[in-house]
Amino acid sequence: MLPNQSEFDMRSIETKEGEIYAPCVSPNRSMPPVSNRTQLTHRPRRLRRTTPLRQMVRENVLTTNDLIYPLFAVPGKGFAQEVKSMPGVYQLSVDKIVEEAKQVYDLGIPSIILFGIPEDKDVDATGAWHDCGIVQKAATAVKEAVPELVVIADTCLCEYTSHGHCGYLEVGDLTGRVLNDPTLELLKKTAVSQVKAGADIIAPSGMMDGFVQAIREGLDEAGFEDTPILSYAAKYASAYYGPFRDAADSTPQFGDRRTYQMDPANVREAIKEIELDIAEGADMLMVKPALAYMDVICRVKEATNLPVAAYNVSGEYAMVKAAALNGWIDEERVVMETLLGFKRAGADLILTYHAKDAARWLKA
Repeated sequence: MLPNQSEFDMRSIETKEGEIYAPCVSPNRSMPPVSNRTQLTHRPRRLRRTTPLRQMVRENVLTTNDLIYPLFAVPGKGFAQEVKSMPGVYQLSVDKIVEEAKQVYDLGIPSIILFGIPEDKDVDATGAWHDCGIVQKAATAVKEAVPELVVIADTCLCEYTSHGHCGYLEVGDLTGRVLNDPTLELLKKTAVSQVKAGADIIAPSGMMDGFVQAIREGLDEAGFEDTPILSYAAKYASAYYGPFRDAADSTPQFGDRRTYQMDPANVREAIKEIELDIAEGADMLMVKPALAYMDVICRVKEATNLPVAAYNVSGEYAMVKAAALNGWIDEERVVMETLLGFKRAGADLILTYHAKDAARWLKA
């Protein structure tokens, strides 16, 4: 053996007898001495060794078909104003909503969800259910321009009431305790109006008791029995909604929403809520927020065969954008890992402000 040459890196060595010894070892692969190897039966790393192997055994896959992109419609024309707390997200006039919808469709994203900010607000949330409401105008325009794009209408009242709560209040009430049953009539009118305008899916988000049943009855009576309901079935009273309230101008003027949105400490209550919504006729179920509630997504998925959506909410988006803009994280990797985490937890659909970026990264 030559000096400083191990038995494993010899290509050919002449012995004393003149024979050539050529071990069958690749010259480019170093191998440890046999004595250093442990006799392991199971080596999970075998299936992680190369990219093709990892792809073959991947358990969950994110595609553009999983994504729903939220859009905020406002009155006016040619208007686009970035939401300060949500870089890359805009309040858009209807003509700009149409432009955005075309871009979303071209990226392969199958659906948008529309939120509206009306010109005027009142205690009756008139802008929510009026046939000339902002979401109604946006839904009609989008369906005319991009008929194959699935339009979901957020069916809630907080953007349209002068007090910022999700329904009727007692006269003089300053606590935010919404009157449940009278509010159901408003939600029913709103849903029917949105579907007449072109919405493909109704998504009630106010967490009123019986809201799915009321909306289902209203839609059926109006001849829209084929319109599905995506219920915000487990919507928590969360601090993660802060930037959304900037985007939708829906911050309560007093009180809070803890008398109707769920306590973040509870998961069994979420199962009760989804069971009620299923019994009332929900076609799909949503958990909101998503990031701190992956256990809830998992539990909901285990409890039902209905499609489950996760809402990657504004605060979750804003934290990632802020960290990325400061150079603290790799935005693409963090976003894609997060979205895949929602899929792994059980989400079939993901509402996310990252949808356009994610679609581009998936195509790259």
